[in-house]
Amino acid sequence: MALPGLLYRIYQRRLLASIPPERVPRHVAVVMDGNRRWARAAGSTVSKGHRAGADKIPEFLGWCEDLGVDVVTIYMLSTDNLSRPPEELETLLAIIEETVADLAASGRWRINLVGSSDVLPPSLATHLKDAVGRTAAVSGLVVNVAVGYGGRQELADAVRSLLHEQASRGTTIEELAELLDVEHIAEHLYTKGQPDPDLVIRTSGEQRLSGFLLWQSAHSEFYFCEALWPDFRKVDFLRAIRAFAARNRRYGL
Repeated sequence: MALPGLLYRIYQRRLLASIPPERVPRHVAVVMDGNRRWARAAGSTVSKGHRAGADKIPEFLGWCEDLGVDVVTIYMLSTDNLSRPPEELETLLAIIEETVADLAASGRWRINLVGSSDVLPPSLATHLKDAVGRTAAVSGLVVNVAVGYGGRQELADAVRSLLHEQASRGTTIEELAELLDVEHIAEHLYTKGQPDPDLVIRTSGEQRLSGFLLWQSAHSEFYFCEALWPDFRKVDFLRAIRAFAARNRRYGL
């Protein structure tokens, strides 16, 4: 067992050495997919799969922190996930609440809620907002927790917020139509004030966005990994960063 462990560490160091510091992404977003499949493969319960996935998050954030990433967005719960069977959803919401509370309690990361709190149970929404408030002064890595998140819902909320803002200023619909541009909408997104994700990682081999950061990922690079999220290793992460660093970003061209 000692030799494989040694070889793994050597390979990990080589991967790290191959990544130019100036090519590290500022903002990494991750779709943490595969918890349920991991549980089935292990002959375990779905709740243990969600727990294993949650336990991976602090480790992943540490990897990002070590590389100098500024912002990480983790997709924890979509609006579609809210239609899962009640017994699974109840457990998943409890795991999310506990995980975010632990992230906040660490004092290492500044938590930001990305999603609509209105679609969440009031108790969970309150605890998430508390985590945001308790870490507001933290100067470390910004961690966006996407809970109750849907890309279309975000755009609808952004437009609604923009309309309310302009209406309060006495702007007419006709005037708004004349001055509206993409920056006006960007200023009302859940991630306002942050850089868009440079790299979006999705685990478990699925190759789709599932509504994740539809607006913000317009010019992102994508990396799809076969590993299920609980099995995602540091070498998998470093391979994703290496692939990103080697790409010639065209920003939609």
